[in-house]
Amino acid sequence: MSAALLGCYDSFKKQALKGNAVIPVLFLNTLFSSMIFLPFILMGDSIDGSIFHVASGGWEMHKYIVLKAVIVLSSWILGYFGMKHLPLTIVGPINATRPVMVLVGALLVFGERLNAWQWVGVLLAVASFLMLSRSGKKEGIDFKHDHWIYMIVGSAALGAVSGLYDKYLMAPVESGGVGLDRMMVQSWYNLYQCVMMGAMLLLLWWPKHEQTTPFHWSWSIVGVSLFLSAADFMYFYSLSLPDAMISIVSMIRRGSVVVSFMFGAAFFHEKNLKAKAVDLALVLLGMVFLYIGSH
Repeated sequence: MSAALLGCYDSFKKQALKGNAVIPVLFLNTLFSSMIFLPFILMGDSIDGSIFHVASGGWEMHKYIVLKAVIVLSSWILGYFGMKHLPLTIVGPINATRPVMVLVGALLVFGERLNAWQWVGVLLAVASFLMLSRSGKKEGIDFKHDHWIYMIVGSAALGAVSGLYDKYLMAPVESGGVGLDRMMVQSWYNLYQCVMMGAMLLLLWWPKHEQTTPFHWSWSIVGVSLFLSAADFMYFYSLSLPDAMISIVSMIRRGSVVVSFMFGAAFFHEKNLKAKAVDLALVLLGMVFLYIGSH
């Protein structure tokens, strides 16, 4: 469910950014997401026992959530700028390589070792990336020198860092994690992001907004917040379950690329779909090998 909703989120995000100023769109996304979760924070213990209950905690817990907000917001800023200037059928498959980055991160950070199945999955993902760069050249996109591509890759890398950090935040203390409540993480990191984006809007964008791309309202901005909040809710819920593996969760979640690819083809009428479909198939095949290897 998270993967399907995330695919819709990417598609609405592409529409919201079409000829639009990035920073106010991102600020409004964080604002609407915060408005969705603020009532649950205010209800406090009155909804204790429900899946929407937000646990309370002091700075010793919130400092971890602030760092989460910084990581995610950094990923979003890079991702939004890259998404605005690149086809969705290029951005989606690049983002779909995140499970490989998560796996490599687990290898480096947690000392995990890859088996033969997982190595095949990694190599397929690398091959798909190289093939995608060839598809991009047909549209005038040079992967080696296009800074929008670097932004999407940077966004994907930070997204992988965020995924590893999520597992650390929600893993029980006895398992080496922080043991934070999933609703506490999702609710408060949205609020912290909103404050950060508000400061960025006032200090960086507003003083020069008349010389940059103008902002125009689009109802797709609301759709971005709704689909993202629902997708993240499903994601955090799955991660909070006992013995949840971030490598598996991250892999299934990146299945969202199928939805966003279909949107790119049907609604944005993007080019070179046959070549990109082969690249996408390689990414998905790589994810299947990672899945088998993780078992």
